[in-house]
Amino acid sequence: MTSMRAKLTYLTLAVLLVFYFLLVGSRGVLLIQQGTPVTVAFGAAVLVLPLIGIWFLWHTTRFARNAGRLARELEAEGGLPVDELRRTPSGRIDRESADEVFAKRKAEAERDPANWRSWFRLAVAYHDARDTPRARKAMQHAISLHDGARDGHGSGTR
Repeated sequence: MTSMRAKLTYLTLAVLLVFYFLLVGSRGVLLIQQGTPVTVAFGAAVLVLPLIGIWFLWHTTRFARNAGRLARELEAEGGLPVDELRRTPSGRIDRESADEVFAKRKAEAERDPANWRSWFRLAVAYHDARDTPRARKAMQHAISLHDGARDGHGSGTR
C-alpha cells in the first residue's frame, strides 16, 4: 500500500511539474515574441528553467524505475535485505542500529565489489543511515553492475 501511495504521489508531483514547465515555457515564448533585445534575453533565460527541470525529472524517474526493477528482481530471488533495525518508540530508526547494519553491508560489498546485489543492500543501508547522496551513488553503482552483467560486461554474481 505504501509503495502505491509513493507512486501516486510521485506521479502527481511529476504531472504538476510538467504543467509548471509548460506554463513557464509559454511565458518564455511570449517574452521572445515581444522581439526587444531585453525580452528575448529574458525569454531565452526563462526557457532554460523548464529544460533543466525536464532533464532532472527524466533522470530521477529513470533512476527510480531502475532501482525498482532491481528491487523486484532481488525480491524474487529472496535476497532483499531483512529489516533488522531497532527503532525508537516513535518508530524512527535507531542511529546506532543503522550504523551496525551499515558496517555489515559495507563489508559485504567490499568482499564482492562486482556483485550488484551487495551494492543494492549497501544503498539501502546508506538510506537507513540517512546518507542520501551515498545511497544514491551506491544504488547507481548497483544498477550499472546489474546492467553490465546483463549485457555480458560484469559478473553479477551472488
